[in-house]
Amino acid sequence: MVQERQKVGRLGLIDRYLARTITVPLVGTLILAAMLLVLDKMLRLFDFVINAGGPVSVVWRMLANLLPEYFSLGIPIGLLLGILLAFRKLALSSELDALRGIGVGYGRLLRVPYMFTIGLMALNIFIVGWAEPYSRYRYEGLRFDLRSGALGAAIKVGEFNTFSKRMTLRIDRSEEKGTKLYGIFTALDDKNGTRVSATAAEGQFLATDDPDTIIFRLKRGRLIQDNDKFVTPRTLSFNSYDLPINLPAIDPFRGRGSDEDELTITEVAQHAYGSGDETREHRLAARSEFHFRLVEVAMMLMLPLLAIALAVPPKRSSSALGIFVAIVMVVTYHKINQYALGMGSRGSVMPEVALWVPFIGFVALIGWMYHIIAHRPGGQPIGALEAAFAKLGKSFQRLLKRTKREPAAA
Repeated sequence: MVQERQKVGRLGLIDRYLARTITVPLVGTLILAAMLLVLDKMLRLFDFVINAGGPVSVVWRMLANLLPEYFSLGIPIGLLLGILLAFRKLALSSELDALRGIGVGYGRLLRVPYMFTIGLMALNIFIVGWAEPYSRYRYEGLRFDLRSGALGAAIKVGEFNTFSKRMTLRIDRSEEKGTKLYGIFTALDDKNGTRVSATAAEGQFLATDDPDTIIFRLKRGRLIQDNDKFVTPRTLSFNSYDLPINLPAIDPFRGRGSDEDELTITEVAQHAYGSGDETREHRLAARSEFHFRLVEVAMMLMLPLLAIALAVPPKRSSSALGIFVAIVMVVTYHKINQYALGMGSRGSVMPEVALWVPFIGFVALIGWMYHIIAHRPGGQPIGALEAAFAKLGKSFQRLLKRTKREPAAA
């Protein structure tokens, strides 16, 4: 009984040690992956928002709506690398050999990784099933508002700005966040055929009780009115002149659900297998989207096995090839799923076949790799690849030494 309690106590310590060892690289990898994706997108969003003439603050709102998508991609990679780096540390420090020497097998060591996996899998189901569809719709709504001008158009200083078919405006200088404008030229055509051109030393926009109309108050300038009915254009010098401007009507943004990736997973299932009057194309797209989300989340159950299979390098080696292979495999599988999603949506292949056949293939491959490392003494699933890279590295080193000797001899 005492020995049994001591064994349980040791296993509890091992579990806590594994949990700490996995947590640090998992969280670090997840944050790093999200930051890299955000930084890559941020530059393009700044360029898009500035060219659209919108406020820069909308970039942060757009990035916030992209975070669920980035986390859905980063969570599997973070989970894989967290477990892989933890077991790699145990292997390189010989702690893994010590644990196996006291009778703790890989099956027992997988308990803590699978606790992380189940928790992160539930989080990812919520993200891809509900959070991401709504955030994607809000992101597209912000893009629509930018293109339509609903978020407010920024006036580009020193350029001719066209606000509608009837108004052109040029500003030489802007101060106090656009509340004071200097060196103004504006040309406006009203519905009666009158053309108004005005120059002013300064001006500002003022709101009115009518949300569809604003006042452009000009100061110290000259105004010219011209119409086909006038014998000669009319001119006017003024100290202050209020020019009413009718704002163009903005169409409302479309409703959510025109794209399958904006539907929650329950809505996608209803569109795919419900009794509605959807067309064949819509049903194919919904079925593809539904199974795409399922296989992406289900593959997380195999990541702990893949991580362990690639974490343990050959004896007397500290090669990091397993990390590279792990990332390549996860990214490749994601790209295959995206390609299968497109094939299923077009009807080239049944969506279920296109998405579940690669899943079964990867499950079989990962299962074989784990069986080699866990149940074959001295087994190394990527041993041949390790040997090939080692030979390649030695050949490269010999080539470098040869190129260094040749200039010396010359």
